[in-house]
Amino acid sequence: QVQLVESGGGLVQPGGSLRLSCAASGFTFSNYHMSWYRQAPGKERELVATITSNGGSTNYADSVRGRFTISRDNAKNTVYLQMNSLKPEDTARYYCNAVFLMIYWGQGTQVTVSS
Repeated sequence: QVQLVESGGGLVQPGGSLRLSCAASGFTFSNYHMSWYRQAPGKERELVATITSNGGSTNYADSVRGRFTISRDNAKNTVYLQMNSLKPEDTARYYCNAVFLMIYWGQGTQVTVSS
């Protein structure tokens, strides 16, 4: 059974940091490109960051470049999103995504940036 389980979300003040994790199971994680998406209320889901299957290349949305870092540990079947200098506009539900022969999604974890 394929699973992507996100964790690490929560309430944080502006300027704070959070580290999201996405634990994968049920498929060959090291073959898959991994991404983080987010969706705020009333908005479309948007791509935040992507990392290739071997971790050799990453890409970021302009809105998070320089503040967020995506990484992965293929030995632990886990992808991470380190989020620094958080802003209220980063408030959204964050989803983990896996793409190769199939496309898989997690259920998401809520991030709220507010004072």
